[in-house]
Amino acid sequence: MTTWDSAKRARNARLQAGARHANGKHVAPEDATALLEAVLQPGDRVCLEGDNQKQAELLAAALAGVDSAKIHDLHMVQSGVVLPEHLDVFERGIAKRLDYAYSGPQSQRIARMLFSGKIQLGAVHTYLELFARYFIDLTPQVALIAAVSADREGNLYTGPNTEDTPTVVEATAFKDGVVIAQVNEIVDKLPRIDIPADWVHFVVESGKPFYVEPLFTRDPAAITETQILTAMLAIKGIYAPYGVKRLNHGIGFNTAAIELLLPTYGERLGLKGKVASHWALNPHPTMIPAIESGWVEQIHSFGSEVGMDDYIRARPDIYFTGPDGSLRSNRAFCQTAGLYACDMFIGSTLQIDLQGNSSTVTTERVAGFGGAPNMGSDARGRRHPSAPWLQAGKEADPDSPPALRRGRKLVVQIGETFGDKNVPLFVEHLDALRLAEKLNLDLAPVMVYSDDVTHIVTEEGIANLLLCRDSDEREQAIRGVAGYTEIGRRRDPKMVQRLRERGVIRRPEDLGIDPMDADRRMLAARSIKDLVKWSGGLYAPPSKFRNW
Repeated sequence: MTTWDSAKRARNARLQAGARHANGKHVAPEDATALLEAVLQPGDRVCLEGDNQKQAELLAAALAGVDSAKIHDLHMVQSGVVLPEHLDVFERGIAKRLDYAYSGPQSQRIARMLFSGKIQLGAVHTYLELFARYFIDLTPQVALIAAVSADREGNLYTGPNTEDTPTVVEATAFKDGVVIAQVNEIVDKLPRIDIPADWVHFVVESGKPFYVEPLFTRDPAAITETQILTAMLAIKGIYAPYGVKRLNHGIGFNTAAIELLLPTYGERLGLKGKVASHWALNPHPTMIPAIESGWVEQIHSFGSEVGMDDYIRARPDIYFTGPDGSLRSNRAFCQTAGLYACDMFIGSTLQIDLQGNSSTVTTERVAGFGGAPNMGSDARGRRHPSAPWLQAGKEADPDSPPALRRGRKLVVQIGETFGDKNVPLFVEHLDALRLAEKLNLDLAPVMVYSDDVTHIVTEEGIANLLLCRDSDEREQAIRGVAGYTEIGRRRDPKMVQRLRERGVIRRPEDLGIDPMDADRRMLAARSIKDLVKWSGGLYAPPSKFRNW
């Protein structure tokens, strides 16, 4: 006879085994490892938060401390590999296989472990892609999550850094998995209920705040004049002519420079109210001057940012907040907004090849993608028009009937021709291809594919790839803004000049920009202290960014 509730009965057996280490749902922190040894089974799929900011660090340490003779061959399915413990479980034989999206702080170590065979790689995903697989073929049997607080029944308050939690919990709890939450404290009444108690099986009170990485804080003092020049080019050469209002910025100093030029250079160009008003964006501190100057109408966020809580609470017209005033972030929803509702993504990368493929993977680092491929891709399912989307589509395909012509999302890669340690941005072949060969991967980890990239911005100018009519034009357009890199030196001067005459390549002088005007005095804030002043003292930067 067919059994239809085997997963439910298996979960009940796990819960009974874990109950020996709990008082109701509550588990003492010193018993967390014993709880995991009771609940987990060899070969389980486990999701450990592991976001790109919020970390369930107590549970990560507890998992790394289990007996590998009892618990082994786990399949980790988590968006962020951020803490050392996230890789310690592979060193100790507790985990075997990994599917993930982002590994910034651990990018060098994860590369070494992949090459040495200590990690069996499933795939490097985008966030939305991994979240989607939680509901199809990577559903966790056990989820280890983090929240700010729980009440006596086990309801959870996730606070401003909700991030991935609702997605992880929903996929696990409703497919007969076990959800274990670490919380900073247990309280009598929560500010709001973000995760209902009947979705949560065990709660561990850590007694201290979980770790949050200040991933989106950029000190204006570190912005260079070259980055200011690329920001000026982007604002005047892309934001203005397309009239981009709905957008996402990637992490980096180039986009931070744009944010800090909106109230100054953007104001001078008369662009307020015409561009950059609606955002899918974490609470970047460098957005404070633009918000205070009236540029921004609203921001929906993937996560929060350290030190921005009081500022967000005081600006509810801008951010999505709960009754208690705290931010409600949600990575899955915000990634969806960035994919379908934004007209432009602009971000940086480590390598761009001659076709325009880009990647953050090098021979020494496997940083993953995060959300960049979702933000930086043209959503084929989009059906609603907007002026920037239609204009980009017309440039790419001028001969199709307008009513049947697909629009195009603007996907912009911005950076300097030479990066850190004078490493060139432009390469003949991506290191991602070498990685795929070494690891025998079926698919190279390319971050943004060439057919999605519409513009490349460097200090030498803008290459509008929408206007290229064949692969030779595309290659020469890329070479034409590659500066004094080897790729740039091997350009065809005559073809590059013809592309410039057609407006495919636009130099600073073509846009009426004098590179000598790219001065740090143009920034609305030139230090973290300036950002605090702009916020009226509401922004409380992390201590490592304070120098006063």
